[in-house]
Amino acid sequence: MKTKMKKGSIRLRLVLIFTFTTCVVFFVNMFMYYNINRSIQTIDEVYVSNVELNELLDALTDVQDYVYEYLTTKSTDALENYYRSEQTYQNMVTGLSSDITDNHMMIMQKNIKNISESYLTIIDETVDANRGRNIERIKINYEKATTLYEYIKTNINSLNNELFQYNSNNYELLLTSLRYLEIISTVVLLVISLFNVILIIVVTRSITGPLMKLTEAANEVAAGNFEVDLVQVDSSDEVEIVTKAFNTMTVSIHQYILKTKESMELESRMKEKELMMTNHLKDAQLKYLQAQINPHFLFNTLNAGAQLAMMEGADKTCLFIENMADFFRFNMKSFVQDSTLRDEIKLVDSYIYILNVRFSGEIHFNKDIDESLLDVVVPSMILQPVVENAVNYGIRNIEYEGIINMEIYEDADNINISITDNGIGMDATTIDRIMHLKIEERAVPKERTLTKDSNGIGLGNVINRLRLYYDREDVFEIKSEGQNMGTQVIIHIPKYGTKTGDLDE
Repeated sequence: MKTKMKKGSIRLRLVLIFTFTTCVVFFVNMFMYYNINRSIQTIDEVYVSNVELNELLDALTDVQDYVYEYLTTKSTDALENYYRSEQTYQNMVTGLSSDITDNHMMIMQKNIKNISESYLTIIDETVDANRGRNIERIKINYEKATTLYEYIKTNINSLNNELFQYNSNNYELLLTSLRYLEIISTVVLLVISLFNVILIIVVTRSITGPLMKLTEAANEVAAGNFEVDLVQVDSSDEVEIVTKAFNTMTVSIHQYILKTKESMELESRMKEKELMMTNHLKDAQLKYLQAQINPHFLFNTLNAGAQLAMMEGADKTCLFIENMADFFRFNMKSFVQDSTLRDEIKLVDSYIYILNVRFSGEIHFNKDIDESLLDVVVPSMILQPVVENAVNYGIRNIEYEGIINMEIYEDADNINISITDNGIGMDATTIDRIMHLKIEERAVPKERTLTKDSNGIGLGNVINRLRLYYDREDVFEIKSEGQNMGTQVIIHIPKYGTKTGDLDE
């Protein structure tokens, strides 16, 4: 990690310097730009209030003029213009401030608003009187309205003048601030530029100085002078790494030769070791082939014993030996060799028969099988280990009659194999451990050590082989409601891709 940091130190240094100066210039510009734009925006808004007051005065004049026109002409157009201008003025008056304050201009706005509301009320009454042709009422209301109109007009003009004077002062202040901002911005940019130039000169010297020394030493070595003084550099960057490599190169040629010889000797020893490992592997394969001879010998011996029992008329002994031979024959199959449900059930029958001979028929095994599913192809040795587990850990030591039920049926998606016992059951922890046991896990829990009647194939092996075979996780399910409530194992064989047919043994 340190080497990587050193190798990138010059680049990193340059990048950081230029990034820093660029960011400073950028943020200074952005700050100045923001403040200048803000000042310009404020300047643009200085005389907005004057414009609004002028518009308010124009709207008031329109109301007065259209009322006069309607009173003199009584035309429909004049009436419509009056209502339109009256509504416009009403909306503008509503926007005036009516807050309680000691600000003189705000008080004037409040007075204009209140008087305007009275003015609009009297104007409306004048229009209504004109409709009713009440001449006396028209004259009185119009005179009142005219008086209020003049008063409002005078107040608006006064307020407009005061605001104009106030805004003019603000405008001068804003212009002065804007000039100062321009001066400050120019000075800051000049300072940053000067600082940037000085920084670049310093960094460039720190890089090129050691390189010039290294160049002089390299020219000496190129001329054949290996007695050159070693270059001393302490820059903690690529230049230091190159310099140290150059210094080491002139004194390490002999060491390189020695290391090459040592490497060749080490390679020779590694090849010898690899050859020994190959020989050990071949020896292990030979022992594995020899170990396979014993089951075949036992199977052939059992067949001979069955024939001898048949010749002597010992039918029960013959049947027992035949079941034993079938059981061992099936166990000699490789896990990569497929089987059918028919053969799997036959193996379970042989296994139950052998156990009942040993234990005087105390295991009650019931089957409910859909005969149309017997030729479905499945991985070998998936049912017998489940039944074996039900015998050894479910019903072996219970005080009541042990029963194992096997049911094979199909639904819309799967062919289901249910194996249920009425034994001691399983707790949730045991179920979870079995469902998550990997094939390569060698450790066996104390409560699940192999018994004398086990063929060494556990539920974890069956679960993992089924998952690998069908490429699904939900092919195996264990259910148990608690102590002495029995256990149900369900194998789900997916219908898609399922093969059927007889397999050669």
